[in-house]
Amino acid sequence: MGWTKTGREKTGGTWAKALGVLGFLALASLGAPVAAGAQTLAALPAASAAAQPRSAARPLAAWVAFCERYAAECAVDPGEPASIALTPAIWSTIARVNRQVNRSLRAVTDQDHWGVPDRWDLAEDGAGDCEDYQLLKRKLLAEAGLPRRAMRMTVVIDEKGEGHAVLTLVTDRGDYILDNKTTEIQAWYRTGYVFIKRESADVVAWVSLGGVTSPTTTANR
Repeated sequence: MGWTKTGREKTGGTWAKALGVLGFLALASLGAPVAAGAQTLAALPAASAAAQPRSAARPLAAWVAFCERYAAECAVDPGEPASIALTPAIWSTIARVNRQVNRSLRAVTDQDHWGVPDRWDLAEDGAGDCEDYQLLKRKLLAEAGLPRRAMRMTVVIDEKGEGHAVLTLVTDRGDYILDNKTTEIQAWYRTGYVFIKRESADVVAWVSLGGVTSPTTTANR
């Protein structure tokens, strides 16, 4: 996950040019109308138990480096809601962003992409691995009006026994996972992953989720 520009987030039309994913947000915004049939509780996921953060956890080195370059992407605003109040329109927006980013990016490992084992980025060039997908989803969802504080980067052990990054959405109906391996949005405990740790919702730090093995990287497409 090497970096080709020094310490500043690129501006201008980078996102639309590189990924072509921002245009659809005009339709997927929180104020966009949805079909009358979607305006029911049936359009929302069933309420489920939330994951329970425990003690403090050591952050990944690649996350620390990412936060040095993109401080605003890691900042925690205590004035924001700590959970997302789901409505059919918000759930539709989440599903659309998740699907669009998964389809738009080209999967590539950090070793092949940057020549390093692990680097966290916002996929400005249209390619990335697991954490890059999730970071871009969070950026787009925050731009659509969802509270960043309720969207936490999370490290898990996947079905291959490898470190993997997903995005946890903390909602009033439980914790749901956005993943680049599937477009299905699942309750955290239905993913089959071992949950290790995630970003704190209170400070710029990480908290343990009780998993035993903590990977040092998330170098997984």
